[in-house]
Amino acid sequence: MCGPFTQRYTWAEVREFLSVIGAPLNLRPRFNIAPTTTIDVVRLDVEGQRELVRMRWGLVPGWWSKPLKYVPATFNARAETVAEKPMFWNAFKARRCIIPASGFYEWTGEKGAKVPHLFSAADGSPVLAFAGLWDRWKSPEGEEILSATIIVSGASAWMTPYHDRMPVLLMSEQFDAWLSGEAGPDALRPAAESALREWIVSARVNKTGQGADDPSLVEPVAA
Repeated sequence: MCGPFTQRYTWAEVREFLSVIGAPLNLRPRFNIAPTTTIDVVRLDVEGQRELVRMRWGLVPGWWSKPLKYVPATFNARAETVAEKPMFWNAFKARRCIIPASGFYEWTGEKGAKVPHLFSAADGSPVLAFAGLWDRWKSPEGEEILSATIIVSGASAWMTPYHDRMPVLLMSEQFDAWLSGEAGPDALRPAAESALREWIVSARVNKTGQGADDPSLVEPVAA
């Protein structure tokens, strides 16, 4: 799975890595992003250019007819079934996106003594590119909500000691094919063994939604 993650890059960094167009945005670093909160998402605009848009993390399909509170957990979509599951298949066909991230967390250890690990780009890049989907939904009250999900695959051998799932990381040469819809499910593979690095961070990360603005959360701590 991909639970809490970080988005802590500048506008210049995300623009350079993802070739985003538009006026510069004041991007606030976030260090412990929880599902159902707002995240940065890169999608194609009506002219086929990449734009950065803010969306709810947890996809709500356009056909959903119940109130928002009844939407199941859709912050992740499994790569093996994303093209077939009713919650995701329309978005898979027509509304791809890339979710920029600086890192993501996973835990090891027993219940009550979980140790959080932060994973980021092995080369020190401030931006990773998660494969994602987005959709547009209108509530019964008429409110329009944009939402997105992160696609996860089985873990690589390197990742397996920490978790059996991991977010699908896209390389720059895959961006166009993914966003256009040309890339199929076979593109959703585990990241290369050399793509990520890992370190242990503060147990304060265990409190979902706490310290989202606290940069010390991502600093290495002793095991």
